[in-house]
Amino acid sequence: MELGAFSVSLAVKDIEASKQFYQKLGFTVFGGDQAHNWLIMKNGEHVIGLFQGMFEQNILTFNPGWNQNAQKLDAFTDVRELQKQLKAQGVALVSEADENSTGPASFILMDPDGNPILVDQHV
Repeated sequence: MELGAFSVSLAVKDIEASKQFYQKLGFTVFGGDQAHNWLIMKNGEHVIGLFQGMFEQNILTFNPGWNQNAQKLDAFTDVRELQKQLKAQGVALVSEADENSTGPASFILMDPDGNPILVDQHV
């Protein structure tokens, strides 16, 4: 099962302090809008998102259709197909993509330890 680009979305208390901290680890701002309390940062192929006031806990994030540079892949498994495969295996979903839609969509599941996993397709 190919899930696409991977990142960790961090629920931060102070986006400026978090940005400065991760810059010391070699991350640079790759995208986002700090004025709207979110940034995407990269260090090589490693991607983290900093989100202030947007959600309560950290989230593992997969982006079908994107590579690690947020560039569209020519071929990928659509988020609705991934959802269908997981449901067929008995995986419970917290939220689901509309299976009758096309284009951008997402779903959320939880791992056994309560960590949310967001599968978020932007293409």
